[in-house]
Amino acid sequence: QNRNEIKNGTILRLTTSPARNAQDLHERIQSSSMDSKLEALKDLASLSRDVTFAQEFINLDGIFLLTQMVESGTERYQKLQKIMKPCFGDMLSFTLTAFVELMDHGIVSWDTFSVAFIKKIASFVNKSGMDTSILQRSLAILESMVLNSHDLYQKVAQEITIGQLIPHLQGTDQEIQTYTIAVINALFLKAPDERRQEMANILAQKQLRSIILTHVIRAQRAINNEMAHQLYVLQVLTFNLLEDRMMTKMDPQDQAQRDIIFELRRIAFDAEPEPNASSGSMEKRKSMYTRDYKKLGFINHVNPAMDFTQTPPGMLALDNMLYFAKQHQDAYIRIVLENSSREDKHECPFGRSSIELTKMLCEILKVGELPSETCNDFHPMFFTHDRSFEEFFCICIQLLNKTWKEMRATSEDFNKVMQVVKEQVMRALSTKPSSLDQFKSKLQNLSYTEILKIRQSERMNQEDFQSRPILELKEKIQPEILELIKQQRLNRLVEGTCFRKLNSRRRQDKFWYCRLSPNHKVLHYGDLEESPQGEVPHDSLQDKLPVADIKAVVTGKDCPHMKEKGALKQNKEVLELAFSILYDSNCQLNFIAPDKHEYCIWTDGLNALLGKDMLSDLTRNDLDTLLSMEIKLRLLDLENIQIPDAPPPIPKEPSNYDFVYDCN
Repeated sequence: QNRNEIKNGTILRLTTSPARNAQDLHERIQSSSMDSKLEALKDLASLSRDVTFAQEFINLDGIFLLTQMVESGTERYQKLQKIMKPCFGDMLSFTLTAFVELMDHGIVSWDTFSVAFIKKIASFVNKSGMDTSILQRSLAILESMVLNSHDLYQKVAQEITIGQLIPHLQGTDQEIQTYTIAVINALFLKAPDERRQEMANILAQKQLRSIILTHVIRAQRAINNEMAHQLYVLQVLTFNLLEDRMMTKMDPQDQAQRDIIFELRRIAFDAEPEPNASSGSMEKRKSMYTRDYKKLGFINHVNPAMDFTQTPPGMLALDNMLYFAKQHQDAYIRIVLENSSREDKHECPFGRSSIELTKMLCEILKVGELPSETCNDFHPMFFTHDRSFEEFFCICIQLLNKTWKEMRATSEDFNKVMQVVKEQVMRALSTKPSSLDQFKSKLQNLSYTEILKIRQSERMNQEDFQSRPILELKEKIQPEILELIKQQRLNRLVEGTCFRKLNSRRRQDKFWYCRLSPNHKVLHYGDLEESPQGEVPHDSLQDKLPVADIKAVVTGKDCPHMKEKGALKQNKEVLELAFSILYDSNCQLNFIAPDKHEYCIWTDGLNALLGKDMLSDLTRNDLDTLLSMEIKLRLLDLENIQIPDAPPPIPKEPSNYDFVYDCN
């Protein structure tokens, strides 16, 4: 059927068909000879990556056979184990590897496994001194079970406790640590809402945070991408516990909640005990309270509870204020008294600014959003304190007060101050401080005057030429520049890009490569074993798609491969990187770009091939940069100045370097 696709001069290698291979291995792994069984399992582990083979092997009920071997294996080989311990370990390791690979293709549903199998896998994780490869595969299987099936989540959660997983984090093997955190994240993610807080309390009890800080973040080795991703997921899931409070409105009738506001007032103003409440003093106290609430900076002086009815930030803002007042009492009293002694319009309203700041911090940390599948943006400083969000708030509220003073702000400038504070916080976070103190010192250096300088220099770089002659010149130059960008995009498509295949788990990345032919007529693509180093030879890309057959290019939610995925998979980040080529009658080629830059290059290049406009952010930025550069060049005063054709010669090296001064 497909012999026309074989290129002339290609060397053909005859090999057994996947069906034959599957049949053969199915028999060999049931052999009574230990050696041939071991050999067969080893072959199975490597062949299972191939989807055609996997399909054939699964059709022979291969997965059921493997689970049976795992379940019964331990009893049957108990005696053998004493004699042939290494052999037994290898067998189990190959069996589990084959199982993971076969399940990764998503052919068989996870719901079909027995409790005995889950118990067996859990026992490998719970046993100490287990072989690393067995432990790694077992953790991977547990993670997939939890993520892919609600029933299995409940069974796994009964079998495995956080306490049994913690010791694996205290080892030195980063792979095992990564898989362990992945299992904890999966259990956390799938836990029903009412159980999440309970689980967080167990994690706090077992000191998970400090163990991760000591054995992972501060260990003497670099953190790889997969580990960074799992730490990011844990960070997001931890902050998402705040969502409940963030979306809870205050009930003005609830006495316990009103007591918190009384407590804030008491800590700030009541050094002496209250006088006895008589009918006369009742009115007095009411007016005194109103005056105090005004000093505390609430918008509603008479009933401050009304300030907390907006969600977000809801009750979370009040929790933060109480934490600040109790844990950092001196700073709290100083801020409130300092502001109450200023003129009315110059005071920084503590209540209002705390509520707005809490809302802003929730936006920065994306509280309530699901973790992205590709992001690995974790902040080490949030792992240094059990109440890191509250501490983060305490640092930022003091910063807000300081910036308010530096800006000499009045109540009309409230939003301007908030914008500056947001910029200060974002810039300090982008440096990834390793502790809260380091974050604090970074903010010290980012004073309002410093922010103004940064803004000024950024404005200088984006000089805006708005006069009419220059706008006309821009219009005249624009088509050439767009043509230049188009050529660059097409050249990048000719070089090609390596894409990841989207599978149910992020592990064992499978890659494929796609490139445009030099004559811009055909797209060549094909699977790769691993991420390519250097150039990919043309003949390794077997499939092709003529550009003339392309009907349309769709992105994001419109892509067919984004519609199929479950709610969890339809992740914002992945959606932003997805695009598909539609051709023939409902055929498509689906892509997930490695990053935003490649996404823009490919969508622009494909649109250029189809004669459409290039609309990506990258094109806009490139156009702005090249246009402003070209205009600056054309506006240079070059009257009577000879521009050389050749670059100036590089001067000879000096005879010695005695003049170099080392500033360090």
